[in-house]
Amino acid sequence: MKLTTLITTFILLSVGVTFGQQNLASTDSAMIRDIFDVALVNGESYENLRSLCKDVGARLSGSPEAEKAVRWGQALLSTYEFDSVYLQKITVPFWERGDVESATLNGVELELSALGGSVGTDGKLTAEVIEVDGLDEVAALGKDKIQGKIVFYNRPMDPRPISTFESYGGCVDQRYAGASIASQYGAIAVLVRSMTLLEDDHFPHTGSMGYKPDVTKIPAAALSTSSANTLSESIKSGKGAQVSLEMNCRTNPDVESFNVIAEIKGSQHPEKLIAVGGHLDSWDLGEGAHDDGAGIVHSVEVLRIMKALNYQPKHTIRVVLFMNEENGNMGGKSYARYAKEANENHVAALESDRGGFSPRGFTVKGDSNQVKFIQSFKQLLEPYGLHYFENGYAGVDISPLATADNMVNPKILMMGLVPDSQRYFDFHHTDDDIFENVNKRELELGCASLTAMIYLLDNHLNGQL
Repeated sequence: MKLTTLITTFILLSVGVTFGQQNLASTDSAMIRDIFDVALVNGESYENLRSLCKDVGARLSGSPEAEKAVRWGQALLSTYEFDSVYLQKITVPFWERGDVESATLNGVELELSALGGSVGTDGKLTAEVIEVDGLDEVAALGKDKIQGKIVFYNRPMDPRPISTFESYGGCVDQRYAGASIASQYGAIAVLVRSMTLLEDDHFPHTGSMGYKPDVTKIPAAALSTSSANTLSESIKSGKGAQVSLEMNCRTNPDVESFNVIAEIKGSQHPEKLIAVGGHLDSWDLGEGAHDDGAGIVHSVEVLRIMKALNYQPKHTIRVVLFMNEENGNMGGKSYARYAKEANENHVAALESDRGGFSPRGFTVKGDSNQVKFIQSFKQLLEPYGLHYFENGYAGVDISPLATADNMVNPKILMMGLVPDSQRYFDFHHTDDDIFENVNKRELELGCASLTAMIYLLDNHLNGQL
């Protein structure tokens, strides 16, 4: 009798657990459906992005437009009446492009833009151009062949990787470090092929660059791929390539700015934070629509959708509109430092900074257990086109939270939203990164995907990792 009773009890408990799991999955599935319905039927992300792009526009850190973006973000978040909205003071660099930016090849105009952080030319600078395939080739050529020349880095993005971010990572070193390396061998300026897979693009792609502390600072600019091809063909034809370059860009003293923050307090674990965000700043070309206006409105929609569904999270959900990702990451670094000083316990942090294209899944910057935990949501999320849940980089803004200096929670879960990447570098850091090049439905799907993941973390993260 005792054995029979034990077996019966075990069966009943097992059945109870199974029914409990099914009920939980059913609840999650219904909530995720509701999240997508709100985002796709009554979403506000597209109009919010329109306002950021058209009412504010490009917003490089330190500029009056960046200050306007801070006030825009604070006003928008305040209209939703979240539990708290506030500004977090930071200090940011202030680089200005100036009003002179031109280059000619044997008298023919080239399409270019100064790289962010570059010095100006102090008048017109004219010299012969030498083409190289990368940083190592400069060293191989040596000072005898580089001295007094303009170095032209023409290594293109590799078209073979399926992820264009992998292609970007394979050649961005020449943009960031090219001037420092060329300066060591006596170059007087550098030109860099734009970071895009478009072969005949007429938009030069700007981006950050830096100087080593022990080198002479020389001007650095990006050429559109069309102009890069023209310059390369001229060199290879034996006609020679003399370029005249003039830019009056400059770096000003650092200025005060702000991260913009909003929260909904947790009902069960208010001291435990799930942070989500993107960066409010952009380069000074275009409108910063994909980079990273999309990430900003994605993140705002997380809280708005939760409130629209009357969902009370267990953890505190915090949205952070970071300032200065593009040329310093002082928003991310300052946020992590403040969090450390306040002993805040971030259990998870998510970032959207890969554009407003159709979402495909999430990267997880963590150990195998964390990756498996996120992969356990795959069945719930696959019906919405979300299938990619792999180890990878989470994001620039949130990365300081996981450094040794700032880490309060060594088990923090770091994640990045992964949209389809194929078109991202068509627009990245250019005058073509405008509101009109963002698809409304794709943007809204990203909002719903990010909200669904944070809902699942809020309900299942506690005690799992």
